[in-house]
Amino acid sequence: MSDRVRIGESGGIATVTLTRADKRNALDLDMINAIVAAGEALMERRDIRAVVLCGDGPAFSAGLDTGTFQMLMAEVAKAGGIMTRTHGTSNLFQRAAMVWADLPMPVIAALHGYAFGGAFQIMLGADIRVAAPDTQFSIMEGKWGLVPDMGGMVLMRRLARGDVIRRLTYTAEVFDAAQALDWGFVTELAEDPLERAQVLAEEIAGRSPDAVREAKAMIRACEYADESEVLLLESAAQGRLIGSPNQIEALMAGFEKRAPKFKD
Repeated sequence: MSDRVRIGESGGIATVTLTRADKRNALDLDMINAIVAAGEALMERRDIRAVVLCGDGPAFSAGLDTGTFQMLMAEVAKAGGIMTRTHGTSNLFQRAAMVWADLPMPVIAALHGYAFGGAFQIMLGADIRVAAPDTQFSIMEGKWGLVPDMGGMVLMRRLARGDVIRRLTYTAEVFDAAQALDWGFVTELAEDPLERAQVLAEEIAGRSPDAVREAKAMIRACEYADESEVLLLESAAQGRLIGSPNQIEALMAGFEKRAPKFKD
């Protein structure tokens, strides 16, 4: 579809691939828009029975492209900012993760290398997550003085205990695939996660599409309510943080590879 995302189709399965391999599929504004567009292009496709979400090159995605912070902040600063609901209950950034949860057919994420920050939240939108054993994960926003605000607070609570979510959000620590599996963020491990994801997609595509779609809708409806309120809370918290002195200090300390000096 673009120089950021490619969609391939075979046997009722759509494979959505992040294609910014030279940047480890880092999320700039073009990538975020392309991810949303890819998901929405599949929304009404009755002939697609399952979706595989993956990344080219050395990683699923290293998360936010820190070299484009100014451009992203300019987008956030537009009229209404991140509080504006541009995609139903979500803003643009939240839609990049929520679109996969909203698709009527199952989505399987094949993970390798890294899934940091925004990429971690995007993978949570999938129904099933298969990771290579050496994949690394992080709720990286805390490193930059921010909070996860791409749907993570809706999606994480469906998978992991509150204390785990708190620890990882507060510390921004990097954790491995075995820990992600134990905590519930990953469904299973596979030496070749893309191959395993394709096998699962083929199994799903062989079932009644009506039953599978009804099952996905029913499971989601039974999980949690008041999603729109959580998405607004995410945006409000992030809006208070972006551009604040301590957030800028966290950003500069990260770029300059030094310990930050925060103000009380």
